[in-house]
Amino acid sequence: MRSATTREPGYRPSEVGGDARSAAMLGSAEFALLTDRYRPELLAYCYRMLGSAHDAEDQLQEILIRAWRSYRQFEGRASVRTWLYRIATNSCLRALENRGRRPLPAGLGGPADPDGPLDPARTEVRWLEPFPDVLLDAESVDPAAIVTSRQDLRLALIAALQYLPGRQRSVLILRDVLMWRAAEVAELLGISTVAVNSVLQRARAGLRDADPMLDEVREPTDGRQRALVDQYAAAIENADVTALMRLLQADATFEMPPVPAWFLGREQIGRFLASYVLREPGDLRTIRTSANGQPALAVYQRDRDGLHRAHVVQVLTCTTAGVARITAFRDPGLFAAFGLPPELPGAA
Repeated sequence: MRSATTREPGYRPSEVGGDARSAAMLGSAEFALLTDRYRPELLAYCYRMLGSAHDAEDQLQEILIRAWRSYRQFEGRASVRTWLYRIATNSCLRALENRGRRPLPAGLGGPADPDGPLDPARTEVRWLEPFPDVLLDAESVDPAAIVTSRQDLRLALIAALQYLPGRQRSVLILRDVLMWRAAEVAELLGISTVAVNSVLQRARAGLRDADPMLDEVREPTDGRQRALVDQYAAAIENADVTALMRLLQADATFEMPPVPAWFLGREQIGRFLASYVLREPGDLRTIRTSANGQPALAVYQRDRDGLHRAHVVQVLTCTTAGVARITAFRDPGLFAAFGLPPELPGAA
């Protein structure tokens, strides 16, 4: 797993900055100034823990409310950042109690037959959700931290994290993603350093069991990836199944939650798309976006009145061999989170 360092320069959990010492004297405006800088990274942390951008945003609001109510009693024995992460971790662990993991279709069973009937959507399942990259506010955090944070938001990692118990999930994220020291995590969780290292070992083993190929993806250069996505978008808009199949890895996968069916292999995906998706040129239009630090396409489908309306958000995993994974989230409600309109005006 690639690691992202988001620690403040010179950060130590035992240090008390000037802002921490004066926290009890601050009002609401000052409290916002004190905490707003941490909102993007706390949102990303909650998403890694919960697997849902909506849940992460709700949880972040709850965290800030809890912090606001208690910060006048904040004694400054740890930094503000550590204090907020302690609240966030406890809040996320409570939210995970009695909840199952958020899966993707490939985590629920074997691949489907593209020539068979398509299973109906399972809306009762709490599916894994994408994380719009626009939610990482470039004005609030270091741009270098944004790049590395997005690398550790990739969809395969979030899906694998769902297999870990909550405590293991938090320790692995804090240690291997945020690069906290074992002693810092021990202080935050109120356990020993030995216990932190033990939990981390189990979490790493669980992550390897969930996705043994997690670190084997070889991403193309930026230029090659842009060209690949442009060709993929053109194939969708032109309903050109043959062109799209040429862009896929031989062992590519295609998923579309909340539909539980998924497809494995270039030929199987092509047959499914030809039967159900890519029928007439112009039926679909696309807008380039990004999610989980990966290229993504917002796909609009032509309705009976001729307008193209929000249909799916496809998150693409690109490798040097082509597109390895397509996760098509069939939820028009996601478009607002990406800052995208619900429909496109006029003809393409």
